[in-house]
Amino acid sequence: MTLILGFFWNFDQHRLRAFWRLVLTLLLMAILVGMSQVATASLIDTLEGKGWLPGGGLSPQAYNTVMNLVLTAVTVLSIFLAGLSFDRRPFADFGFHFSSHWWIDFTFGLLLGAGLMLLIFGVELAAGWITVTEFLKAYQAPFWAEVGGMFLLFICVGVQEEIISRGYLLRNLAEGLNLKFLGPRGALLLAYFLSSLVFGALHFANPNASLTSTLFIAVAGLFLGLGFVLTGELAIPIGLHIGWNFFQGNVFGFPVSGTLAGPTFIAIRQGGPAWLTGAAFGPEAGVLGLAAILLGMALTVVWVRRRYGGVTLQTALAEYPRKDKETV
Repeated sequence: MTLILGFFWNFDQHRLRAFWRLVLTLLLMAILVGMSQVATASLIDTLEGKGWLPGGGLSPQAYNTVMNLVLTAVTVLSIFLAGLSFDRRPFADFGFHFSSHWWIDFTFGLLLGAGLMLLIFGVELAAGWITVTEFLKAYQAPFWAEVGGMFLLFICVGVQEEIISRGYLLRNLAEGLNLKFLGPRGALLLAYFLSSLVFGALHFANPNASLTSTLFIAVAGLFLGLGFVLTGELAIPIGLHIGWNFFQGNVFGFPVSGTLAGPTFIAIRQGGPAWLTGAAFGPEAGVLGLAAILLGMALTVVWVRRRYGGVTLQTALAEYPRKDKETV
């Protein structure tokens, strides 16, 4: 009986094993997200039907913004509840020990994503692969309202994807793989690579995706996760995710992971070799994008070394200290 229970329960840590934590968290998130999206859509329909919303109702962009804000809130709530019930750890341990250091790292990530996309744009423009066709291009609303909505959307995407892929998945994989023959360091590295492969696979169904784009997105997952495994915080990954996506789509007019981002400061017509530019999927599927990712990884290492006096894998991410059990 003890052997059977041990398949589900870690007696040393007094909690479920990593696989079951991940399964239950995914189920919890699916239920809460499904319920919240249906409830929000129903509430909006009711308010519109009663004429209680200004302008006769929400525009498609405003509707999507509300739904994404709800999705982000429910995603955070799901991880918070999973931390309390399944992981037995405080929410902050998923990468949110807020401080001035956290926000400085966040700003670095934001600027790094923006700078790398500026570099890609500059190279393609200099090579003659980009033709600027319009400035301040909007579609359904005044430009500043529409682009502001997209910036808010990419904040939501950055928080959602990083808290799931890095904060929760990577950490739980690392703890689950922390076996005697791997140790904390080996477990963290393996979890780092596996979570990045999952991140790439989740983008395989995107419009204009290919095997190449999926592999390059997996490398982008390594880039996004690097700040987490070196600092133990999600500040750099979230800032980087937001800066990269927003500047890619809404500043420089590139597709974002296969989709058009809508309003853009600079509208472009793109040419050049698809294997270099990424074509309809966007820079993430091209060799130029891959080169920018590798450069960004190097700059992240330099930043961490200067900020923290050295570069060290945060092997504590693969360990479950007694203090976690005592504080929950």
